[in-house]
Amino acid sequence: MIAPTPSRPFPIPAPAPPQPRVALVHDWLTGMRGGEKVLEALAGLFPGAPLFTLFHFPGSVSPAIESHPIRTSFLQRAPGIRNHYRRYLPFFPAAIEELDLSGFDLVVSSSHCVAKGVIAPPDACHVCYCHTPMRYAWDQEHAYFPDRKGLKARLRSLTLSALRAWDVSSAARVHYYVANSRFVARRIQTYYGRPAEVVHPPVNVEFFTPGTASGEVRKWGDYCLMVSALAPYKKVEVAMAACEKLGLELRIVGEGPERERLAGMAGPRTQLLGNVAPEELRDLYRGAFLFLQPGVEDFGIASVEALACGTPVVAVARGGILDVVDDGRHGVLYPDWEGPQALRDAIDKARRMGFNPLDLRDRAESFSVVRFTDRMKSLVSRRFPS
Repeated sequence: MIAPTPSRPFPIPAPAPPQPRVALVHDWLTGMRGGEKVLEALAGLFPGAPLFTLFHFPGSVSPAIESHPIRTSFLQRAPGIRNHYRRYLPFFPAAIEELDLSGFDLVVSSSHCVAKGVIAPPDACHVCYCHTPMRYAWDQEHAYFPDRKGLKARLRSLTLSALRAWDVSSAARVHYYVANSRFVARRIQTYYGRPAEVVHPPVNVEFFTPGTASGEVRKWGDYCLMVSALAPYKKVEVAMAACEKLGLELRIVGEGPERERLAGMAGPRTQLLGNVAPEELRDLYRGAFLFLQPGVEDFGIASVEALACGTPVVAVARGGILDVVDDGRHGVLYPDWEGPQALRDAIDKARRMGFNPLDLRDRAESFSVVRFTDRMKSLVSRRFPS
């Protein structure tokens, strides 16, 4: 008689490890600029993750960002915050530290001001995508605040001095820094004493395209284009003066605190267009014969958007643009220490050169959203294996 085979219970699969709780942190949500485009891509990596920020103006950023639960600081209720939020700068460190991140395992901050200083739980991993250490608190203070006299200037200097001290001390709260360019990685090393891995920001090259059929010859327009916040370090007036001197039309997209001053300087060939719809911006890129960038940028997403539309770039040869443009192939780079004449010479040089739109487009595609998300996903998985 054959003994019955003892029954074996089916093995019970091990329970899946719990998914880490992820928190996103961004300085503030007041409009869709370069930092918010990066945040949008980061938010896509962590669907449903709550987003912590100092303050949020509903409707000012994309639906993809606003689909996340948004949690704000006490500054959300501050008087006049919508129109005068820059005046609350001394309160930003306290406001970011007040945010409650209890229970989160992974904190991903997108920081150009104070977001990196958020206080994460002691066992959490904090990865910071740093757009740049604060320019106005570090190397650009004199450009942002040229008035150095009087009691107001002295109080401002004391505020910025305290902000720099906090900025350095809070830098230690981040476990891993990611920089948007080699230029910013050097700034992080200089001011925070920390290394940073470079992951270039995402550019929507699926939307920004030349708009020409395959094999069709690109027809350049008759104007130069700038896409920029109207801030002192952007050196918009340098581009305005250069184009007026050369008899060229200049169209400028963007808003900022310098608008009134620049409008008073503008000649008949300069158009200040303000903010425009994405489709109009794409048409402007496609119609320009040169994209101008006279200021030193940490990266310069607009320059890549221009290349994606088949428009060559003329830029000062410093900053993040060195990660984007190969001089003579994708545009012309010029030394800024030679003064405004250097930009005029660079524009003249670019006008005499022939650029291959396919080279420009190929370069832009290396900064695609897919490439960004793949690199960030790989980096986070290496630093925080789940």
